Amino acid sequence: MTESGRADEQLQVIARLRGAPPQLSCAGRFDPSTAPAFASDTRLLVRLYRAMVLVRAFDLKAVALQRTGRLGTYAASLGQEAVSVGVASVMRPEDVLFPSYRDNAALIWRGVKLEEILLFWGGDERGNHFSGPVQDFPFCIPVGSQAPHAAGVAYAFKLRKQPRVAVCLFGDGATSKGDVFEAMNFAGVHKLPVVFVVTNNQWAISVPLRLQTASETLAQKAIAAGFTGEQVDGNDIVAMHAAAEEAIEAARNSRGPRFIEAVTYRLGDHTTADDAARYRPTEEVQARWKEEPIARLRSFLAGQSAWSKTDEEQLSAECQQHIDAAVERYLAVKPRAPETMFDHLYAELPRAYAAQRRELEGNN
Repeated sequence: MTESGRADEQLQVIARLRGAPPQLSCAGRFDPSTAPAFASDTRLLVRLYRAMVLVRAFDLKAVALQRTGRLGTYAASLGQEAVSVGVASVMRPEDVLFPSYRDNAALIWRGVKLEEILLFWGGDERGNHFSGPVQDFPFCIPVGSQAPHAAGVAYAFKLRKQPRVAVCLFGDGATSKGDVFEAMNFAGVHKLPVVFVVTNNQWAISVPLRLQTASETLAQKAIAAGFTGEQVDGNDIVAMHAAAEEAIEAARNSRGPRFIEAVTYRLGDHTTADDAARYRPTEEVQARWKEEPIARLRSFLAGQSAWSKTDEEQLSAECQQHIDAAVERYLAVKPRAPETMFDHLYAELPRAYAAQRRELEGNN
């Protein structure tokens, strides 16, 4: 053995990058010897499946509404449903969610009504006064800016000695933002009860991951902040649920922050204002369809005789009925009066704004 080899043996291991084992194969099978205990709970898996199917159907309807001028720009989560559902399904009501603009599934799981989501994307901020946990944060449109908010809330939890966790979701592009690095650094220094989940869907709008970072993984970025990073198959709802459960409970039990990189793929456009065909080959997208999470879980459930064609048809009809009713309620909401744009700007409106408000009131 060389001198350098002996020296390497004496080096202290200061950090490790974890890779969560895959659970559910693309064919819908898993290894019972490595599967978590809940993988045998078909009632839970059916509930997770139903949630993913609902959000996919909802996304399709929302895109159709945008195309017909009845909704603003919308970000669908096609192919990524397992990430938001997997994370939200292990959170407690008292935990606080910090979603990105593509995390409708997490909000829906936590009780937000479909019409409230449509109201927000229709340009009406009343949609953020939603039916989910009152302390959950609204959609974050600026990339990564919710991460410092999550660290701040987690700091409050620690100061108050509350067994609560802040859960922050963002995309791979956000890991290039200072907001995220600063939040992770602060969380690591203060050992905060916060879990950062990056949805690595391979594309930050039109920028591929290879131009986003030179890191072999995004999960390893947690090492510099002083806590555990873990890479998970984000198309595998079983692995995603297991990783989120372990990370959230570790944070809740004062073991510091965690970072999960959910490796998935954005099967659709970035938003309805994007045309991914301009920068992404069709062959690449078609190949990725074989990995998507809904078909994977459906195959497993069918193999366990826990799901049938009749179940699927019934679920499809239920989802459509639920969505259509929500759309009707959304479209029936009367627009706010223009002068209400001033309502929450200041505790006391400056004279110039007060005059403008009166002018608008007079025009109505």
